[in-house]
Amino acid sequence: MPLKLKPYFIYHLLGWLVFISLPLIFLSGQNGDKFLDVLSSYQYWLFAGCYISVFYLHSNIIIPRFYLQKKIALYITIIASLFLITLLLQPFGTLIESQRPQFQGRQGFQPPLSFPPNFIKNPPHPPSKQRLDIVGVFILMMVLALSFALEIARKWQKSIQDAARAEADKANAELSFLKAQINPHFLFNTLNNIYSLAVIKSEVTADSIMKLSNIMRYVTDEATEDFVPLQDEINCLTDYIELQRLRLGKKVTLEYDISGDASYKKITPLILMPFIENVFKYGTSNHEPSTITIKIIVEELTVNLFTSNKIFIHKESIERKGVGIANTIKRLQHLYPNRFLLNIDDSNGEYKVHLTLQ
Repeated sequence: MPLKLKPYFIYHLLGWLVFISLPLIFLSGQNGDKFLDVLSSYQYWLFAGCYISVFYLHSNIIIPRFYLQKKIALYITIIASLFLITLLLQPFGTLIESQRPQFQGRQGFQPPLSFPPNFIKNPPHPPSKQRLDIVGVFILMMVLALSFALEIARKWQKSIQDAARAEADKANAELSFLKAQINPHFLFNTLNNIYSLAVIKSEVTADSIMKLSNIMRYVTDEATEDFVPLQDEINCLTDYIELQRLRLGKKVTLEYDISGDASYKKITPLILMPFIENVFKYGTSNHEPSTITIKIIVEELTVNLFTSNKIFIHKESIERKGVGIANTIKRLQHLYPNRFLLNIDDSNGEYKVHLTLQ
């Protein structure tokens, strides 16, 4: 199984390769004839190991345990100690001092830019190892600043990810709650319809129970997913509509039509059901003629639901009337962000719904 390296590991590796290559380039000469001498010297590895160790010690231990814990005085004390230790070790100055003899007598060699012009001709006395390593201190400051910036940026990025994860968990919990509200409401209405058929000893009671069984199997087994095959959703809606058709009086005309190819398409389960429930709940009457229209149109890129019914005043509380629709709109906002269009028109005594899902 191939080893997968995380991006930050690759970035750190490339960064340190560039860092430790700079002394090799400056000290090995124009032709690179002293490359192995520099690479094999312990002063070179002291230089590299010192700054690399300070970087990770600062970012992984000192910042989390002291700076982020608001122990600022202790943090400053530790940083000052790092400067003192670096001044005593002088990793940069020691490396330069170890390569001084190689600079002298080399014709055509130009010393590093950090050396004064008369460094080769008039080497400083006493040896530079005992002088303040200004370049080494500057490198230490850059290493500490870089590690501090990267660690703070990493913490900030992690806080953003945690906030996004918490928001997603909240949305999923809310979505599960909305599903739990819709499913019992739907089953309760269907059981009421079956009960009515059983009371009048209808011959279609057994067939109705089978349809209810199919619906319950769909609700409990498949509707727990965020998306299901569109054809399964249509089959559930058809069973529900057939159950409702059994109790409709002669004054109610039902127009139910499905067009288009539902194969290979998916949809959020029970997202259409509340609109169809409302059609039968508020659009039928035993005293006045009415027409109920339900159309499902499946197109290449969209799924459309159109319902229309006459508005009849019922005794149910207004508060309960909009619960299913309100929850459905929240589900649409969660699972179809900027990918649905819902138009509800209740003017002229008719209630019309046109829902488009992309």
